[in-house]
Amino acid sequence: MDKVLPAIVIVVVVAVILSLMVLSWRRRGRAQAYLPELAAVPADTGEVIGSFDGLYLATTPSGEPLNRIAVRGLGFRQRGKLVVTAGGFILLDDRFIPLADVTGVSRASWTIDRGVEPDGLSVISWTLGGTSLDSYFRLDDPEGFIEAASSIIQQTGQK
Repeated sequence: MDKVLPAIVIVVVVAVILSLMVLSWRRRGRAQAYLPELAAVPADTGEVIGSFDGLYLATTPSGEPLNRIAVRGLGFRQRGKLVVTAGGFILLDDRFIPLADVTGVSRASWTIDRGVEPDGLSVISWTLGGTSLDSYFRLDDPEGFIEAASSIIQQTGQK
C-alpha cells in the first residue's frame, strides 16, 4: 500500500502533462490555420539540379527559429530527400516550394530542438501565402545543396 499512492500520483501527473502537450499542439495548429496548403509537386519541375538525403528538422516563421510551424505537414522532423530542380524544391517527395517563392538559401547552427556545429544546418527562406518562413535541414551534403540551390536562384535573378 505504501507504493500504490505514489504510483497513482505519478500516473496522474504524467497524464496531465501529456494532455497539456496535446492541447498545446492543437492550439498551435489552430493559430496557424491561416497558412495555405503547400503547392503540389507539378508534373514538370524542370531539370533536376541535385538530390540531397538528410533530415527535415522544422519550418519556422522567418527570424523566429524557436517557433515551429505545426500545420501543412511541416510540424514533424523526418528523414527524406530534398530535391533541387529548375522550378523549385521538392521536400520529402510530396511538398513543393516553387522557385518564385524562394527568397534565399543559407546556413544556420540551430533551430528548435536542434543545435549543431557552426553552419551545420541548411536553410531555405521562402514565402507561403504572404508569410515568410525558414525551413531547416540537416543534409548529408550541405555544401552541395547550397551550391545547387544558389545556382538556380542566381539564374532567376532572385536573392
